[in-house]
Amino acid sequence: MQASDPQQYIARLAQHYQHYFGVEGKKAILDKGPREKLHPDFYLLEIPPNKRHNAFIYCTVGMSADRTDDNLIELFVLSPKADQKLVELLTYCASYHRTGRPLNIHHTVNVGQPWLDNSVCDHAFISLPYLDEDDLQLFNFGEHAIHCYWLIPITRAERDYKVENGCEALEQLFEEKELDYLNPARPCLTGK
Repeated sequence: MQASDPQQYIARLAQHYQHYFGVEGKKAILDKGPREKLHPDFYLLEIPPNKRHNAFIYCTVGMSADRTDDNLIELFVLSPKADQKLVELLTYCASYHRTGRPLNIHHTVNVGQPWLDNSVCDHAFISLPYLDEDDLQLFNFGEHAIHCYWLIPITRAERDYKVENGCEALEQLFEEKELDYLNPARPCLTGK
């Protein structure tokens, strides 16, 4: 996809998120780091707790604004609190997405630091937004369907489990162990 108007893509994507969650979000921009790879109008949208989630939601807005391939995704992460670290996390993911190895569903990323506080979760897994309805996941822009995927913080051992056993096995582990996705202090689900 080459969006004929990336600004329109970004404006409509922000509306998509705000309509779905039913509240207005606040723009957040990382003032350091890998901005040169991003579309100049890229930002994060911080959505406060709302009728759908009693959590903050950070959403990429423009991660795929002018991509020309089939890796048309945007990401969001849920958090128990507002935190600038999540702006950094998603900005780095968006920057990586714009390299020769774009991100997509079921990929994992090395965050390189705890996602919040002193969490043991220093990796993340790109998942379908199982906690939400399909109308969040699909954002239609022109003739293209852009997927809004959930970025779930995980541990290195959970990432290794996914590599060894597959993404379905990791998602089954989440379900069996009742993943406490909003808890930065949660233990590793593999027991390692």
